[in-house]
Order: sequence, then C-alpha cells, then structure tokens
Amino acid sequence: MTHSHSTKPGTAIVTGASSGIGKVYADRLAARGYDLVLVARREERLKDIAADLRQRYGVNADVLVADLSRPDGTAAVADRLSRDASVSLLVNNAGFSALKPLTNTPDPVITDMIGLNVTALTLLSKAALAAFKQRNAGTLVNIGSGAGFAPYPGIPVYGSTKAYVYLFTQSLQGEVEGTAVRVQLVLPGAVVSEGWDVAGGADLDPLPESIVMTTEDCVDAALAGLDQGERVTAPSLHDDASLRDYEGLTGRLLQSMFDGRPAARYRVGS
Repeated sequence: MTHSHSTKPGTAIVTGASSGIGKVYADRLAARGYDLVLVARREERLKDIAADLRQRYGVNADVLVADLSRPDGTAAVADRLSRDASVSLLVNNAGFSALKPLTNTPDPVITDMIGLNVTALTLLSKAALAAFKQRNAGTLVNIGSGAGFAPYPGIPVYGSTKAYVYLFTQSLQGEVEGTAVRVQLVLPGAVVSEGWDVAGGADLDPLPESIVMTTEDCVDAALAGLDQGERVTAPSLHDDASLRDYEGLTGRLLQSMFDGRPAARYRVGS
C-alpha cells in the first residue's frame, strides 16, 4: 500500500513506539499515509517495526532512540519537533507504571516515572505547540489514563502523574483556542500493554477479561474520536455524558472556591 506525496498528511512522531499503544498508533498512522518518527529506548525493536511499516505501507519511518526519562532524550525529540516542518502530529504516549505503595517504590523508579510521565510529556508538548502554533497547523495527542480521575492507594505516583496529564492537556486546549492547532486527550482504562511489565509493576492477567481492552481497540477508538473532533476521548467509557458531568462539576467547584470569606462551618473570620 503506497501513498502519493500529494496526499501525505505529514510526519507523525510517536513516543513509546516499540510496544503497546505506541506501536499500534505507528501502524494505524502509517496506514493513513503518515511518515513516522518512532521514539523509544529499544533500538533493535524500533528498527524492526520501522522496516515492517516501510514495507507494508510505503511510508518513511525514522528511528529516534531516546530515553525520555532523561533530559538529553527529551531534548533530542524536542529538537526534531522544532526543526522538522513536516511534523504535523505528536503522540505523547511514552510512560510507565510501578503499581506499588509509595513506601515500597524505590526512589529511582519514582523519579523516572515522574520524569517520563510528567516532565517529558510537558516539554514535548511545549516543543510541539510552539512549532504548530507558528504554522497554525498540527495535532498534539496526549495519552492519559482513567487512573487520573480519583485517588488510588497502591499506585499513588502513577495515578497522580496521570491526573497531571488530564489537567495539563485540558489547559493546553484552552491555550490553542481560536487556532487551527488541535489537542486531544486520550484516557484509556485497563489496556493490555508492556508498559506494566517493563516497569516491573502489575500483572493484568488477574483482571477480568471483560474490563481489559486490547491496544488495537483502544487506538482505533482514539483515532475515531480524533476524526470526530473530540477533545477528550475515553475509549472504554460508554456513557460519555458522565464525563461531561464530571468536567462541569469540577469547573463549578473551582469557581466556588474563589471567595475571600472562610466557609461558615469553620466559624472563623468576621
């Protein structure tokens, strides 16, 4: 399957492209005619994936080996975003989880998780939006998680990093309002992914099969949501009205907190 240059939608950078959701995104975007920059730490696996995509879809597929939990890795991808005018899409997918209570989680795992799930995602979002806003074109996709909606004892660091992605990405949507730049937030539920195994975290096997989504279904739903113009896509959420209700409630809660008077229940103040 080949695509003429006139119909190519540009280049997509996909982080965490060596497995799981990122690998499926790379496949689906190549099928849509995107050239690709595949980002991950495992060079040989990336090379194999890139060769397969070139052969099957006739697209260009570059490999960018980078550890995004380290500043130099993030800087390398940010540099590609800033200097490659063909880049029209960034999928900020790289991340991992160690599903352990805080006191049982080694310090290096905590710093790496925050570095990858929060710092790298933030800096790459900044680099992408700077380039996209200058051209008034481009799409940023940030992969969050349903784990960011509520406190989760046992995964306090991971859940909190995904709560950050939720609020951060929605804030960015406000910053591109009135431009042709798009920002999509994707909120998977339980999805089969190596991200759990690589981190030495949880095993999804004990979860009921009925609540674990395949990576293929997750990405296909996320892309369908993007095609439909969704700003927030939750692939496994059947009642999308509940998401709107949640967002409305949090907005009203925030507004109600801006009051110079202490609440009456505290019996303080004048």
